[in-house]
Amino acid sequence: MSEKPKLAMYWAASCGGCEISVLNIHEHILTVDSIFDIAFFPCIADFKVHHVENYPDGYIDVCLWNGAIRNSESEHMAHLLRQKSKVLVAYGSCAYEGCIPALSNLTSKAATFNTVYGENHSLDNPNQVVPLTSVDVAEGTLTLPEFYHTVQSLDQVVDVDYYLPGCPPEPPQIWAVLQVVVAGLLEGAPLPPKGSIVGVTNTAVCEECDRVKSEKAIERFYRPYEITPDPEVCLLDQGLVCMGLATRGGCGALCPQVNMGCRGCYGPMPGVEDQGAKMLSAIASVIGAGEPGMEDAELEEKIGAVVDTIVDPAGTFYRFSMAHSLLRRAKVNGNGKG
Repeated sequence: MSEKPKLAMYWAASCGGCEISVLNIHEHILTVDSIFDIAFFPCIADFKVHHVENYPDGYIDVCLWNGAIRNSESEHMAHLLRQKSKVLVAYGSCAYEGCIPALSNLTSKAATFNTVYGENHSLDNPNQVVPLTSVDVAEGTLTLPEFYHTVQSLDQVVDVDYYLPGCPPEPPQIWAVLQVVVAGLLEGAPLPPKGSIVGVTNTAVCEECDRVKSEKAIERFYRPYEITPDPEVCLLDQGLVCMGLATRGGCGALCPQVNMGCRGCYGPMPGVEDQGAKMLSAIASVIGAGEPGMEDAELEEKIGAVVDTIVDPAGTFYRFSMAHSLLRRAKVNGNGKG
């Protein structure tokens, strides 16, 4: 039997970009192949759950888990891979903070099913049939995972050793994490403290951005297609929402480099409990509305008019962090398990 360390990667509620991002380490993928045996990687090879169930506990040296916990299958696999893995990494924003899947926490399971299976104009479903977790047919019982009411991040379900944020993580960070783990496994080098967020800095994305910044007095916000921004000037100064003020650096400010505001995928700054609230506070401090001596009611109206130009505030400020936010989910009717 090979004595090489065992590597696993699993895909839960996510878009699949994290799986593909592993290939972005280019020629280093050959080094990974030479160092690791792949123990479980269903995206690229025909692995079955029973293979993992038959492994001894701790058999997998490092598991890269991407995706949020959306249903009972994801939850089962999270517990299983935690049991079978020495090191479990929350890989990417969905595993780290819930990301896009967790935006469904703004509504309910019932409302989601109604939108997808009831009011979906691309379906012909007059009887309003929705998926069932179990149904008996002539050949036996067919089952589906239970769809949960609330999306959770990986660490809200199982214990996590390390976090690698990003949507998806950037190649330098991916390779750095693998190098650190390999050094610890093969050479006895010290691993980062448990719970570390790796591949990041302790400063904001703004510190990595070369755009010229000035005192801000924003009179309205724009969506990216509405203006052609000056490539040298801070995007927020130009009225484009940029989460760089409230987002931990490490990505190299890649989005602002191509005239797109930071979306916040590297998570909150150290010590910040709620990334969205931090950004809302920053936005509130730079709104340029009203005149000295203006009545409070009129001033409030003018500030409100500026804020109203931000399309989808919840989706903008909590795009990546809803599951880890103070809000976590909206209080709505139709609560189900999870």
